[in-house]
Amino acid sequence: MSASIIPVIAIDGPSGSGKGTIASLLARHLGWSLLDSGAIYRLVALAAEYHQIPLDQEAKLSELAAGLDVRFIPATEQSPANILLEGQSVTDCIRTEQVGAGASKVAALPQVRAALLQRQRDFRQTPGLIADGRDMGTVVFPDAPLKIFLTASAEERARRRYLQLKDKSPDVTLTSLLGEINARDARDTQRAIAPLVAAPDALSLDSTSLSIDQVLKYILDAAIQRNLCAERQV
Repeated sequence: MSASIIPVIAIDGPSGSGKGTIASLLARHLGWSLLDSGAIYRLVALAAEYHQIPLDQEAKLSELAAGLDVRFIPATEQSPANILLEGQSVTDCIRTEQVGAGASKVAALPQVRAALLQRQRDFRQTPGLIADGRDMGTVVFPDAPLKIFLTASAEERARRRYLQLKDKSPDVTLTSLLGEINARDARDTQRAIAPLVAAPDALSLDSTSLSIDQVLKYILDAAIQRNLCAERQV
């Protein structure tokens, strides 16, 4: 099957909007492939740390991105999903706030984005793909038949992140997380290349006061309306 006719549901939005959780649930529910593009940029940032490459060295970072030694191991009934960088499990390492901030910086570099573009498009495999990121619907998969722009207030996104981190990082505070989210939003929306913005044909959904089940149902209903999945799958 030609890649151009393999369906894609593109979910874009700012950090903490819930797009990662929703994308994972959708992929499992539909039996489709999953692309967590944010993880790829986080892996570049972490690899840069490993190889002591400053985050303003665009040429070196793009070379690193092009040859990134990474494996995504999907979840099974016996084990959770795992991500290997240069043969080492980094599933938890890439989710730290420090790596997230680094990912936001390297994602603003045009040469890095160019180096990773085809790698992301290669995730488009039958029977379909759920793509989660910030430019999935605008740059990576502009022909996706369903595009979702998922948002939430900065305060709610900080609260969600705090609940995720409070047990692992007892020093984390809502105030610091809100500041980091606002700074990341500014970088993502103001960068010159592929800024965070809703595609003209995207469906915008504010998840601030919605449950995960409500968001999931909204997207599945939209997919059914576009004949991307069968009603019996809901």
